[in-house]
Amino acid sequence: MRSALRQRIGEVLIQKKLVKATQVEEALKIQKDTKERIGEILVRLGHISRESLLEVLSVELGLPIANLSKIKIPAEVIEAVPKRMAETYGLIPLAVAGKSITLAMTNPMDVHALDDIRRLTGLEIRPMLAGEKEIKEAIEQYYGENLGQTMQDVMKDIEEDGKLELQDASAAAEGSAQDLLRLTQEEPVVKLTNSILSEGIKRRSSDIFIEPEEKNLRVRFRVDGLLQEGLMTMRALHPGLVSRIKVMSNLDIAEHRIPQDGRFKIKVNNKEVDFRVSVLPSYFGEKVVLRILDKSQAILDIEKLGFEPEPLEALKKAAGHPHGMILVCGPTGAGKTTTLYSVLKLIDSPEKNIVTVEDPVEFQIDGINQVAIRAEVDLTFAAALRSILRQDPNVIMVGEIRDSETADVAIKAALTGHLVLSTLHATTAVGALTRFINMGVEPFLITSSVLMTGSQRLVRRICTKCKEPYEPSKELIQQLGIPSKQLPSGKVLFYRGKGCDICSHKGYAGRAVLLEALTLSPKIKELILKGAQEYEIKAQGRKEGMKTLRDNGNSKILAGVTTPEEVMRVTVRDEDL
Repeated sequence: MRSALRQRIGEVLIQKKLVKATQVEEALKIQKDTKERIGEILVRLGHISRESLLEVLSVELGLPIANLSKIKIPAEVIEAVPKRMAETYGLIPLAVAGKSITLAMTNPMDVHALDDIRRLTGLEIRPMLAGEKEIKEAIEQYYGENLGQTMQDVMKDIEEDGKLELQDASAAAEGSAQDLLRLTQEEPVVKLTNSILSEGIKRRSSDIFIEPEEKNLRVRFRVDGLLQEGLMTMRALHPGLVSRIKVMSNLDIAEHRIPQDGRFKIKVNNKEVDFRVSVLPSYFGEKVVLRILDKSQAILDIEKLGFEPEPLEALKKAAGHPHGMILVCGPTGAGKTTTLYSVLKLIDSPEKNIVTVEDPVEFQIDGINQVAIRAEVDLTFAAALRSILRQDPNVIMVGEIRDSETADVAIKAALTGHLVLSTLHATTAVGALTRFINMGVEPFLITSSVLMTGSQRLVRRICTKCKEPYEPSKELIQQLGIPSKQLPSGKVLFYRGKGCDICSHKGYAGRAVLLEALTLSPKIKELILKGAQEYEIKAQGRKEGMKTLRDNGNSKILAGVTTPEEVMRVTVRDEDL
């Protein structure tokens, strides 16, 4: 039947007028060299969609099609088939019932695959059809990163096997460095640490929080800007876990009284992932926060970050100046540094000497000189800036302007022919100017040096797999402050995510950026010199085309990128400021 199907599939597709005879002949010629299935070649060449091919195969073979996006596969079923075998044969187990196992397969006629699974499991095979892409995505989702067992499996082993003497672990926290070092080498501690790191990468989280409580140890993950629960377990595991992370980060495992910062690197599936570690003494013990810096996930192309057209144009225009200052403000985790990195990549060229001073260096960028702050040897932002100016730079990026001394040196650098990029803690683009004045910078220095200020926020994107439209109420539109001229004619539609396996039933996947960009035009500079109030400068900026954070958010709601709830979470109505 298998060889007959191989010969007939082309004829069947021609009869159903899904492909042309010449296209099948072309695929047959390619098959002689590649040994691929005719159907796969036709899909790859774009002659037929994968959905149409699956429908034909389903009818010819008498097999149902598995919709993997709507199926939740239990962990015990996944464990029935090893990952390597699933990848080799292009299949994934869906269910085990009685003496049979259901498999989603790209090629249900693969006798070798059927025989191997039957021998491995001792079960009869019930095959179903699925596309190659869908099966690959499912394998990645369910088998995940191969750093070790899941957190739940590790905790089960610890509780059942009792390999870790918990009372000894608690005592080690008060003991010598040798006791702590011994504890970090215990197999359960190593497995638990690896499983937490693996979970963080698998969830695509930006931060991992390890928090001691009076009787428990809590692990949480920040995903798309919001915290998710990960693990709540026994308090006695805390000393070993923290000490293990300290060893990996080259920190002092015997020091529990002062904050410590470090970093380490691991390799997962042939890609390097950096972890930035912050250890802070709290009332119940040391709290650890790990920032995950996955280079493969980093987007440093300014065109792909998702800016609205107006603020993007303002940012690119400011970056094109030979000298001056660009300031980006916003809360921690708003993506300010990523925006500045993308500007550096935009203007980078062999003719330019670009130097950054950061605390710490987040991503190493080829062709750019990056300096890390070291407060213990008095290498501060201000001290590093003074030295950098003697290195004849064209462009300088300052990680953050925290004090008047750094602000003074940065302003002077911008005034003496350098392009300076930096971040600042303020809530709005106009607020960045006020913050500078509060630091003691004279208004005339601001108007002479600053090209543009920006305020940035991140909102969660609606999951594209479960996105659905709905008609909003007039009250919601009014609450968002969307002007009638911005609304489309006819029915107004907003979008939301229903929740699916791809987005872990959250309705969101990924993030988009909102940027409020204020260009210092002659009229804006005039208002600054007059000591005008923030609302006056903002009003003039809007008159000149500045889109506020809420304006950015409303545009993204109407474009179906995000939801009203997300925009209202990170912005306020302009009338309320």
